[in-house]
Amino acid sequence: MATLLPARGHEPQCAESVWLAPNATVVGEVTLGEHSTVWFSAVVRGDVAPIQVGERVNIQDGAVIHGTFNQSHTVLEDDVSVGHNAIVHGAHVQQGALIGMGSVVMDHVVVGAYAVVAAGAVVLAGTQIGEGELWAGVPAKCRGQVSEELRAHLSSTSARYVEYAGWFQDDQA
Repeated sequence: MATLLPARGHEPQCAESVWLAPNATVVGEVTLGEHSTVWFSAVVRGDVAPIQVGERVNIQDGAVIHGTFNQSHTVLEDDVSVGHNAIVHGAHVQQGALIGMGSVVMDHVVVGAYAVVAAGAVVLAGTQIGEGELWAGVPAKCRGQVSEELRAHLSSTSARYVEYAGWFQDDQA
């Protein structure tokens, strides 16, 4: 069973349709929207700053979502995908964006709608990523626009993760 812990007087708020892996951890001032999923060994830690997660967001295995006390909070808008072992720390990730596996997105970053942060990228604090941009590297730099093919793939990713969560719910019935 997932770990849900209060912190500083705040309890995590999860919509009824949220799916949490048995070893996911959600702490403090966290709101998880409808059909969002938090996968194996992922941590959503709203102990020092609020975290707002929209609908159909998938926070994949080993990812860490956090913020900085009295400085930054984290917002993941609808249909965002946070890849395996990624870190999103005090950033605002807009609708449909993808944070790639093993990437790091730091405080006060804004990731535009349907943008992609490539696997392994490090997005430095305060960076502004425009809608549909592809960022890669260490430190991350804009490498162009997301292709129409990739944008279509992004649009279907959140729905696929809702489906995947259903596989586990069906097995528990």
